[in-house]
Amino acid sequence: MFLGHALLAFALATLIADWRGWPARRALTLGLVAGAFAAIPDVDVAYAAVAIDVGALNAAAVTQPSTLWDATRDVHRTMTHSLVVALLAGPAFGLWAVKRTGSPLTRAAGRGVSAIALAALVGAAYLVSGPLGGVVMGMFAAAGVGVATLCRITTDFPARTVALAATAGLLSHPWGDLVTGAPPRLFYPFDVGVFDGRVLLHGDPTMHLLGAFAIELAVVWLAAVTIARVAGFSLPELVDLRALAGVAYGVPAVAMAPPTLEVSYHFVFSILSVGVISAGVSTRPTAIPSATELRRQFGRHPLLLSVTFTALTGITAALVGYAVVYLVVAA
Repeated sequence: MFLGHALLAFALATLIADWRGWPARRALTLGLVAGAFAAIPDVDVAYAAVAIDVGALNAAAVTQPSTLWDATRDVHRTMTHSLVVALLAGPAFGLWAVKRTGSPLTRAAGRGVSAIALAALVGAAYLVSGPLGGVVMGMFAAAGVGVATLCRITTDFPARTVALAATAGLLSHPWGDLVTGAPPRLFYPFDVGVFDGRVLLHGDPTMHLLGAFAIELAVVWLAAVTIARVAGFSLPELVDLRALAGVAYGVPAVAMAPPTLEVSYHFVFSILSVGVISAGVSTRPTAIPSATELRRQFGRHPLLLSVTFTALTGITAALVGYAVVYLVVAA
């Protein structure tokens, strides 16, 4: 769900900015900032790269490898996915992005408070989850500081706007994980359980996977539609309806082993290939009169948008086709 997290935050932030009357470029930039921050929590998957070194500090981790992997499972989707951490880290990242136009004292104070807050988060993670927790939270803090620094250099957003985008992006992240794996610890470091396990969309594991895939696909659609809306395009201008032929995917695909969350590669790669094939039919340029500044930047032939929407149409048709055939066969 890494891509979905970022795209959802991007779409929501962009739509809100557009609703507030922001210019297209500025609205899209805010969406990119929110999306970048929304992707940061998944830095905890890098635990595998550091777990060996950190685990080496514990002799038991060397003699009993399961001890090491149990520790990494305790870290994944915990601290970086916490709503508590998001509410503290978001403003801290915003303070780090204080613009150079401010007074030296303001810049120093903002970054000083930011550094103290982030150091406190790292220290708390170390105390609660041990050395590995401190390392993962440190990676999370470093990633956030990196994004905040880019915001300060490449945008004209004030620290308050960056803080809001960072907080919103981080807060939006955990919810997509509820249907794909172990639920995140939403109130880490507090021992407050909200969900006992994965949220089931359907009792049949294949239907559950199809539902999870549909949610991810809907998020991609939302982001694509958001770009088209802000750019001043409409769907009929961008979609080649020949991609609806992707619905035929369900007939041969049902012969493969029913996919589940545990074994889904054959389904994901094959259905995405339908999108690639569908995109090929949209390579003809579509003449669209220029109307807005952003549309002029895309040019009279927005090939990239057309390819994206046609590919999404093909994948959606394939998903519907597979679901219908699977339900018929399963019945």
